[in-house]
Amino acid sequence: MLEYITLPDTLPPVAPYSHAVRAGDFLFVTGQLAEDPNTGEVVRGSIAEQTQRVMENLQLVLHHAGTDFNKVVMARIFITDFRDYAVVNEIYASYCTPGRLPGRTTVGVLGLAGLGDVEIDLIVYCGD
Repeated sequence: MLEYITLPDTLPPVAPYSHAVRAGDFLFVTGQLAEDPNTGEVVRGSIAEQTQRVMENLQLVLHHAGTDFNKVVMARIFITDFRDYAVVNEIYASYCTPGRLPGRTTVGVLGLAGLGDVEIDLIVYCGD
């Protein structure tokens, strides 16, 4: 069974997608940009400000789906400049529980939708 999850009141989709799809015991969270949930605009601040907003957006989706970062089994981070890696990594790590770190891939890309500098998607295990 599939469940399609959207947050139209806080993060209205800007393209044809769901914020997350639950497939059995797994939740696949769509890549989040630094989109301000109040304005729908991508935050144009520093990489730290963008990464913080991305993580807060992911937290909104996880909360709406009834789960949290402790259940994340895989994260994929896309950044436009690897010189920002340390800053992104520090903020990302602040949302993780030591000893319960998910698998992770970080990819450098030429550009992202919305012209942001960081995007993160997640795979979450929601079983017992």
